Amino acid sequence: MRFGGFMIDMDGTVYKGGIPIPGAVDFIESLKSHGIPFVFLTNNSAHRRTHYLEKLLRMGFDVTLDNVLTSTVATARFILSQRPGARVYPIAADDVIDDLKASGLDIVDSDPDVVLLAFDRTITYEKINKGYRFIMEGAELIATHPDDLCPTEDFYDVDIGPFIRMFEDMCDVKAVVIGKPNRLMLEMAAGEMGVDPMDTVMVGDRMYTDIQMAVSAGTQSILVLTGETTRSDLESSEVVPTVVLESVADIPTLL
Repeated sequence: MRFGGFMIDMDGTVYKGGIPIPGAVDFIESLKSHGIPFVFLTNNSAHRRTHYLEKLLRMGFDVTLDNVLTSTVATARFILSQRPGARVYPIAADDVIDDLKASGLDIVDSDPDVVLLAFDRTITYEKINKGYRFIMEGAELIATHPDDLCPTEDFYDVDIGPFIRMFEDMCDVKAVVIGKPNRLMLEMAAGEMGVDPMDTVMVGDRMYTDIQMAVSAGTQSILVLTGETTRSDLESSEVVPTVVLESVADIPTLL
């Protein structure tokens, strides 16, 4: 394998909820000792970027903000570059909206060009109804990521996927989805590390986001079995990772 840089999923890969996966901190230290750059990629758009940095620091990971790329940040960059000047109505938590404003997006509460759907644990009927009305009036639906479930310490929370399908079904539209498995996240991360995307390795626990993104981009992948995917899931999947390991704790043996 080529270890030009690592893109590393977070939930289910290096931690579950607020608990680090055993050996995950040592894995990151191993990358640093080998001089291999890395970026944490998370589809979770429930919080701003600094939230995930602070979470990693609390669990003992020696990282900086440059090591964290969220689907919220990727979506903001996409809109700024591909929909310049767009007026954006976000269905998102307040701190995520603060991140979107800081990115330079034009955040509005009426007459938007884009309805931006994030993982919003503060979602209300009013937000849903406004989003529905704006899309029916011609606004484009853009979502940060497609995940159906978000891992917690002991189970899973309902994520953004069902809400994407709800808006698509009600409004007869197709959402633009930015996060994994969209290869855009991989390309952004490779750019931030200054490495060729083909020399990167995606490490994650989900076949349909983490591993599918690597397969779509034609690069390498390591599936770990500490999160959503089981061995039986792997056996029935058409998506094939480069390597399958029990945990990120096993990755230093490959370096």
